[in-house]
Amino acid sequence: MTPHQQTAPQTRRDRGLDALKRIDGQGGEAVVNALADIAPDFADMLLEFPFGDIYTREGLDLRSREVATIAALAAMGTATPQLKVHMQAGLNVGLSREEIVEICMQMAVYAGFPAALNALFAAKEVFAEAA
Repeated sequence: MTPHQQTAPQTRRDRGLDALKRIDGQGGEAVVNALADIAPDFADMLLEFPFGDIYTREGLDLRSREVATIAALAAMGTATPQLKVHMQAGLNVGLSREEIVEICMQMAVYAGFPAALNALFAAKEVFAEAA
């Protein structure tokens, strides 16, 4: 690039795509692609807000953001597909399997044993797929 050329500012969608690739890899892209035929606008919203605006903020690194996300999804107890995607994302950004298991176990205190059990079984599936 010459000194007179300028790069175009990244859009929220572009930032979101970049963040999604770093965090979720193919798992996140699969979710976005799966929405293309039924709700492409929602796919854009998913890229722009959580990934383009929130995940790219300063203040927390991606590893910390995934700890929070895994804990929240595990506590919900109703978001197993998303929990699995974010457990894989946690591995992608440096969480160990042991740390993910501990996050799930911690949820027994605040969300109950059923939520913790569901999260642990989700982790078991993610780890088996990653092996």
